[in-house]
Amino acid sequence: MIFVNGLPAQLPSDARVSLLDFLRDHLRLSGTKKGCNQGACGACTILAGSERILSCLAFAAQFDGQSISTIEGLSVEGVLHPLQRAFVEYDGFQCGYCTPGQICSAIGMRAEVKRGIPSYVTADLLAAAAVDRNELRERMSGNLCRCGAYNGIIDAIIAVDVEVEP
Repeated sequence: MIFVNGLPAQLPSDARVSLLDFLRDHLRLSGTKKGCNQGACGACTILAGSERILSCLAFAAQFDGQSISTIEGLSVEGVLHPLQRAFVEYDGFQCGYCTPGQICSAIGMRAEVKRGIPSYVTADLLAAAAVDRNELRERMSGNLCRCGAYNGIIDAIIAVDVEVEP
C-alpha cells in the first residue's frame, strides 16, 4: 500500500513498474510529466514526504507504506497552493509541461534549505544558506524549462518564500 495525495493505493503487482508509470498509467494522475524518462529533465519531480524525487528513476514498490505528493495533491478543496498561484502571477510557465515538476521541486528545495542542506554555490557550509537568486538557480537546475521561463520561476519562488533574499 502506498499513499498518494493522502489516499491509499494498491501497489502494482509487477515490482518493475516505475513510480512515474504507476502514477500516470495506474492511478491516472497525469500532472506528473514524462519528459526524458532518464532523470535528466526534472519533469517527473514529485515529493516523497518532503523530499523531491525523480519518479522516472524510482520503482513504485520502493515506496510501500510511504506518502507521495503530486501536483494534484497540492491544492486543497480547489484552492491552489501558494506556489501554484505565484507561478500564474509571475509567469512561471509558458507551455506548462515542466510546471508540475518545477513546483514540486521548489517545495522540496525549500524543505532542503530549512534542513540546512547546502548546494554547490553555498558560500559557507557551516552557516545557514543565504538563499538568493544564484542559490535558487543552482538548487532548481535539475528542472529544465524548454520555454525559458526561468526568471518567472525564480520570481514565483521568491514571492512565496519570505526567507529568500530578492
